[in-house]
Amino acid sequence: MALTPEQVLAAHKANIEQLFGLTNKAFASVEKLIELNVKVSREALSDAAKHSQAVLSVKDAQELAALQSSIFQPLAEKVSNYSRQLYEIASESGQELNKVVEERTAEAQQAVTNLVESAAKNAPAGTEASVAVVRSALSAANNAFESVQKTVKQASDVAQANFNAVTESASNAAKSTTRRRS
Repeated sequence: MALTPEQVLAAHKANIEQLFGLTNKAFASVEKLIELNVKVSREALSDAAKHSQAVLSVKDAQELAALQSSIFQPLAEKVSNYSRQLYEIASESGQELNKVVEERTAEAQQAVTNLVESAAKNAPAGTEASVAVVRSALSAANNAFESVQKTVKQASDVAQANFNAVTESASNAAKSTTRRRS
């Protein structure tokens, strides 16, 4: 089964289009990260200015202690929110890349299967056992790959659940610390 120049050219064209598509998605993710960091930096600068003004207007140590403790909960919530948004951007990028890898892998698996089937049709008599071994190995490899994909997906889901639990726990701890200090 020989590839024609048109097939090779079409494959190269598809690869280049996919490369540019992935590059555009990577740039979009970087843009989101930059936007998030600029937003957070502006908010932090604004909060610092407000806090500085509030510190300058404090009249006694008790008022200063109350002011200091009042910033912990909003700060913890902002850090938690930032972490969540950062994780979402990274997760979204990873999912897009994983989707492309899965598609390309499925295409490659199909091409190999087609090649084996084509070779099996043209195989000389008496090679049926060899063809069966190749088919069996190919099937085992495909099953192993699918198993790995499922395991990675499950691990990713567990990691996301753990991240959400830690974020919520940290936010709740900050809230309870702020309540105790008030």
